[in-house]
Amino acid sequence: MANIASARKRIRQTLKRTERNKARKSRVRTFVKKVEEALLAGNKEDAVEALRHAQPELQRACTKGIMHKNTVARKISRLAGKIKNLKTA
Repeated sequence: MANIASARKRIRQTLKRTERNKARKSRVRTFVKKVEEALLAGNKEDAVEALRHAQPELQRACTKGIMHKNTVARKISRLAGKIKNLKTA
């Protein structure tokens, strides 16, 4: 256990940030999962709409330091590619 006041404060800050980051990462996963579910269902319109909502969440994760910018770009690109290759129902 930390004895110095600044170390105790750091522990408190780390716990808050960890919780916040977990929530953000979970939110991103949920949005990506919605896109993937729409793709599996074969519904192009729903997939496009889900990606439109997922994209800002992914970008936000990048700005907040949860995910690397290249990881976000790769995920968006792959999801968009899958939607593009999906046959119109």
